[in-house]
Amino acid sequence: MPINETPTKLPIPPLPKGFRAAGVHAGLKRNPTREDISLIVSDLPATAAGVYTTNLVFAAPVAYDRARTPGTGFRAVAINSGNANACTGSRGLDDARAMARAAAEHVGVGEEGVLVLSTGIIGEFLPLEKIRSGLGVVAGRLGTDDESLVTAARGMMTTDTRPKLSGSRFEAGGDTITLTGIAKGAAMVGPRMATMLGIVMTDAAILPADAQRLLRDATEETFNCVSVDGHTSTNDTVLFLANGAARGTPLSGKDLDRCGRALHEACEALAREIADDGEGATHVLRIEMSGCGSRDAARQIARTVADSPLVKTAICGADPNWGRIVSAAGYAGVPFDPNKLRLKLNGTLLFEKGSPVAFDAAKVSESIRSARETLIEIDLASGPAGIRFYSSDLTAEYVRLNADYHT
Repeated sequence: MPINETPTKLPIPPLPKGFRAAGVHAGLKRNPTREDISLIVSDLPATAAGVYTTNLVFAAPVAYDRARTPGTGFRAVAINSGNANACTGSRGLDDARAMARAAAEHVGVGEEGVLVLSTGIIGEFLPLEKIRSGLGVVAGRLGTDDESLVTAARGMMTTDTRPKLSGSRFEAGGDTITLTGIAKGAAMVGPRMATMLGIVMTDAAILPADAQRLLRDATEETFNCVSVDGHTSTNDTVLFLANGAARGTPLSGKDLDRCGRALHEACEALAREIADDGEGATHVLRIEMSGCGSRDAARQIARTVADSPLVKTAICGADPNWGRIVSAAGYAGVPFDPNKLRLKLNGTLLFEKGSPVAFDAAKVSESIRSARETLIEIDLASGPAGIRFYSSDLTAEYVRLNADYHT
């Protein structure tokens, strides 16, 4: 039987072999039913790669992790929500180290093998005693079952309404490899990257340089193609861990390519979930760009359309306002011939050859109103490149949530 080239998606992704996880409430959040400390442990030393925020103002855990990845020998990732440990100066970096040290002690590994993630309020110091205590509790609850992974994903959440998980399996050299990812993100979400944390784990063995390349490539077309409000956070981090528990020989050739496809699919699923869970969102926007001169040009136009408050509010109101979409494309800073642009909304042609096309506005409006996803297709007919981009609509609830947000 030939090897299946397409990863098999898993509705409830399991932890890959050799990984354990858990999440608990440690008092960082006011609500005692919401987890705020998570821990992921690899029973074997793992390769780790990372991609991070491009914001010049970046959090202490970003500095701590970025200096260590890509690399090998990693055993754990400690995560807290409710406090970003951002804009906290030298003390913030000391606190990140202390958090890693505490996790290492509770798990029984070396401090150098621990990475840390934080998310939440900016400008407040970590409550280290609560974190140390919480890490002790969560270390005692590490497990491999579905609930263990879900609680770990919940421990990353801030204004998210649900945990975000994705996973698949693929074959490599006769071995079955599992790849599973978790993420958080609902607002302050803008390309390069979103306000988000993500961890993708696999039980394959991967060399650090290969892991970094695969993660960079996957991120470029997934997490860097999602925007809720265009705001790039201080804490954005995606980590990729590979421990070799299912296959100890580092992946190469076609096996590595299969892993890359599985990673891309997991990241895209998580990116879409982030857009779909945008604060107050009633619609997720899928923007399909085609006919562009380059992928960067396609991304720039898609991002401009996605971030337009007028486009977002039109979708919120189920208004097929093609003028807002076309004009947003026009001010994106990418040269193109407007007379070649074609625009479809939920499959209906609205604009081409520089002019609007007659369409049933009531029918298109209902297609927006009755579905969670709105599809915007823009074809510039000027080149071979394209891209898929996710966003969400803009509602009064988004304004309320962010006006009131301070936990």
